[in-house]
Amino acid sequence: MALVNIHFLNLQQNYLFADIAKKVNAFKVMHPKADVISLGIGDVTQPLAPAVVEAMHKAAHEMGTIKGFRGYGPEQGYDFLREAILKNDFLPRGVHLSIDEVFINDGAKSDTGNFQELLHWDNFIGVTDPIYPVYIDSNVMIGRCGNYRDGRWTNVRYLPTTAENGFIPELPKGRPVDVIYLCYPNNPTGTVITKQELRKWVNYALKNDALILYDAAYQAYIQDPDIPHSIYEIRGARKCAVEFHSFSKTAGFTGVRCGYTIVPKDVTVSTFEGERIPLNQLWLRRQCTKFNGTSYISQRAAEAIYTPEGKQQVQTTIDYYMDNAHRMLTRLRSLGYEVYGGENAPYIWMRTSEGMGSWQFFEALLYGANVVCTPGVGFGPSGEGYVRFTAFNSHEKTEEALTRIENWTKQ
Repeated sequence: MALVNIHFLNLQQNYLFADIAKKVNAFKVMHPKADVISLGIGDVTQPLAPAVVEAMHKAAHEMGTIKGFRGYGPEQGYDFLREAILKNDFLPRGVHLSIDEVFINDGAKSDTGNFQELLHWDNFIGVTDPIYPVYIDSNVMIGRCGNYRDGRWTNVRYLPTTAENGFIPELPKGRPVDVIYLCYPNNPTGTVITKQELRKWVNYALKNDALILYDAAYQAYIQDPDIPHSIYEIRGARKCAVEFHSFSKTAGFTGVRCGYTIVPKDVTVSTFEGERIPLNQLWLRRQCTKFNGTSYISQRAAEAIYTPEGKQQVQTTIDYYMDNAHRMLTRLRSLGYEVYGGENAPYIWMRTSEGMGSWQFFEALLYGANVVCTPGVGFGPSGEGYVRFTAFNSHEKTEEALTRIENWTKQ
C-alpha cells in the first residue's frame, strides 16, 4: 500500500497567491467588463534589458551549432557566471568568497524551499512575522512545524515585525531557535535592516550554534548606502549563514529563471554525536542528485547583467519600479493611509482602514476600485490588518490604480 506523506496534508488548503487568483477570477466572471489592475502578486512587467536579450540570442545561436552546443551543464553552475557574481556582487562590498561557494539555481524560491532538506526534522525554526509563505510551508512538508492552531504553527517561533516595534524583530527569548529565516529588504513589508541590527542576529547565531537562512532577493533595490546588501558584510556571518539571491526582480527574470545561493565552506551543522558537517558539501551532493542545473541560455543572460551596458539597463528598470514605489507612498500617505516600505524595496506595506481585516479590505478594494492587493494575514499572524502593494506594474497602470484608490477612499 502506498501511503501519503501526512505532513503535506497539514498544509493549508491553498497557497496564498492561488487564493488571490481564485478570488480575482471569480470577480472577473461576475464582472466581465471590469478592467482589473493588479498591484498584488510581485511579477514584473518591464521587458528584459537589451543586453540580456542579445546574450540570449547569442547563446541560442551557439546551441544551434556543433561547436557551440552544450548538453548537461555543471549542477552548481558555469564558472563564467559564478565568477561574475563574485566580482560584482561581493568584492565591491569587501566580501571575499570562493567560486565553489556559489551555486546557480533556477530562482531563489526553489532553494529557499529546498535547503531545509539538509536539516534534521526536529530543528526549531524562528521566523520574522510577517514572512514569505514558502519558508514555513517547506518546513511543514517535512513535519518540522507542529500543528496549525489559530493561525499559527505550534513549533515555530514567530518574531513579530510590525509598526509597533519599528519593524525591528527582537531576538528570540527563552528556548533558543536552531534555524532563523531572515529576508531583507523584507517581503512583504518592504522594510530593511541596519548593519547594527543584523550584527545582533549574527552574534545570536554564533552564540547559540544556530543557522541563518538569509534571503537577499531584493538587495538590488536598496537606495540607502548604509544598508547591507549581504549578510556577509557582517563579521562572522560566513560561519553561520547561507544567503539566497534572485535575478527575478533584479533583472526581470521571473520568466527566465535564474538566481544563486551562497553556501560558505565555514558553515557547519552538528550530528547528535557532535561531529561538524560542512553544509557546502551536503548542498553540492543534494544538487548533483536532484538538480540538473540551470540552462546555459539563462546563465548567459544572467552574465550579461554584469556588463557595463547591462548594469546601466538593469538599473534603469529598477529606478522605474522605485519611481512607482515613490508615487504610491506619496499618494497613499496623502489620503491618510499609514504606509511603510517603498524606500529601499519595491513593496508598500499599508495598514487597512480601522477595524477592517486584511481579506475584508482586499475584497472591498477589488469590488470598489477594481484594484488587487495582497492580504497581509497571508504572510503570517502579524500581517493581519495590513495589505501589500507592489511597484512592479507600469507607470500608467500604477497611476490609474492610485486614482481609483483615491476615488474609492473618498466615497
